[in-house]
Amino acid sequence: MALTVSQVEEALRDVFDPELGYNIVDLGLIYAIDVEGEDVHVVMTMTTIGCPAAGYLEEGVEERLRAIPGVGQVEVDVVWEPPWSPDLMSEDAKSYFGFA
Repeated sequence: MALTVSQVEEALRDVFDPELGYNIVDLGLIYAIDVEGEDVHVVMTMTTIGCPAAGYLEEGVEERLRAIPGVGQVEVDVVWEPPWSPDLMSEDAKSYFGFA
């Protein structure tokens, strides 16, 4: 069975920002997921430049993706443009944090 972007996204919902206590997908930290065969490339950001959890989150993404059966190479790029804002959160996350 071929790996899909949906499978990767669902797996990344298991990675939680330790300061906010919410998953990184619904926080809007995942900007892009590219799956080519068994290889996965993720482009993500942090809520702020200098985020103290940056290393933890990047490692969490890599570890969670490597745990998916059949995944080959995993590449994670952290970018700062466009900057993160609460507008990028899912409706559930906005409601949870009082933005909706």
